[in-house]
Amino acid sequence: MKHGAYIIGCSNCGEEVCAASGRISTQSGTALEIFERSHDKEKNKSLISKVTKSGHTSTIEHIFFNIAFENVSVVVEQFMIEFRLASFTVKSRRYVDFSDCGYLVPEFKCEEDKNKYIAVMDKLFSAYSYLTEKDVPKEDARFLLPYCFYSNFLCSLGGREMVNVLTAMLYGRGRKIKEIYEIGLSLLEQCREYAPGVFTDFELKGDKYNDEPDFDIPADENIIPSTEYCEILSVTPDGEKNIARCALIEKGDYSADSIEKIVSSRENVKKILSTLVKSSRPRALESYNCTVRFNGVSLSTLTHFARHRMQSICIPNLIKADRNSIVFPEILHANEKLSGVYNDAYESMKELYADFKAKGYDENVLIYCVLSGNTVDIVTTMNARELMLFFRLRSCTRAQWEIQIFAKDLLKKLREISPDLFSLYGPSCYVLGYCPEGKMTCGRASEIKELFANM
Repeated sequence: MKHGAYIIGCSNCGEEVCAASGRISTQSGTALEIFERSHDKEKNKSLISKVTKSGHTSTIEHIFFNIAFENVSVVVEQFMIEFRLASFTVKSRRYVDFSDCGYLVPEFKCEEDKNKYIAVMDKLFSAYSYLTEKDVPKEDARFLLPYCFYSNFLCSLGGREMVNVLTAMLYGRGRKIKEIYEIGLSLLEQCREYAPGVFTDFELKGDKYNDEPDFDIPADENIIPSTEYCEILSVTPDGEKNIARCALIEKGDYSADSIEKIVSSRENVKKILSTLVKSSRPRALESYNCTVRFNGVSLSTLTHFARHRMQSICIPNLIKADRNSIVFPEILHANEKLSGVYNDAYESMKELYADFKAKGYDENVLIYCVLSGNTVDIVTTMNARELMLFFRLRSCTRAQWEIQIFAKDLLKKLREISPDLFSLYGPSCYVLGYCPEGKMTCGRASEIKELFANM
């Protein structure tokens, strides 16, 4: 069985385009003429090195890589999807059966500990299989999947983001995890085969690299979990009027004084907001920002949050996941036997983690002793345009139930702050007036629209 990351595609004129982009701003000639002068590999290599050393790394965005991640742990997947300038397609744990996906076994100090690890992981997969056989939805059974299970996904990214990924793998937080570090070494070797000029001076990128700053502030000994699903930390002051101002300025037909008179009327602001939400280019919505803390997010649902690319999301190291907290699916409450299987598997992992931590194992082992249902708190900043997409997708009945809870709670709180804007937000059927899901529709569009109208 193959394990690792494999470059399966690369721009066929990648370094030539990078070199041409380094020349085009300072040389005469058209874009095609300059490109035609950029076929000498050695000259390109020298130029790319010179330009990137001076800090103009945008030139290497023109080369593009396609990568297949083959049977890597889900720890690697989570590490990768936090790079928001890359594109990902991941095998869904909501729809695909992971009973036989396999899992990573890290290095142990002794055979006894290795066997104990394997026994608990086999127990977890057995519990997962049992639950799915008893008609527990895969999206609920998946909370028992340990973070050592194998993931397979495709990733595409530009040269500059590839440099960022490799730097984090080899010099940053990824360096602590042997699996990630070794994948970084392998990817760097492959990158140098495809684009030697871009990666000639890669080692220089690691100089003084620090992606885990130490604030020198003592940590709390006991963290009491919040009882709120989400807490709004900040929003743009007078955000609705701010959107209206930006929309009118973009329109170009109004003076500053005229704009202030227009936005002094709530009805005018409401009219502008309604028109923007229905438009195909609602850029003015981006002038309203919201920073929100989501509490107790399962690692499974964390991936749904992280897939929204146009946001600034801060996620704790997975080693910080709360091993004493696990999401408990509602479907299990009514069945004592199924809930017993679920809890027994959960307790087995808690005991394994405590045992290995007491024995002094570091992240290379402990990181894999976390369950998909364990939780972390995250914080993100989204603008109103991205929030519209977030609510369209995540408050829809087709969304995973846990993220629906977070989305609906946030929407209620935002409607209290900016009712004229967020009264327009909700699932796609509510915003668009129709359901775009085709055969996958829930068939309850009228009911859902009424529900969100009266939220």
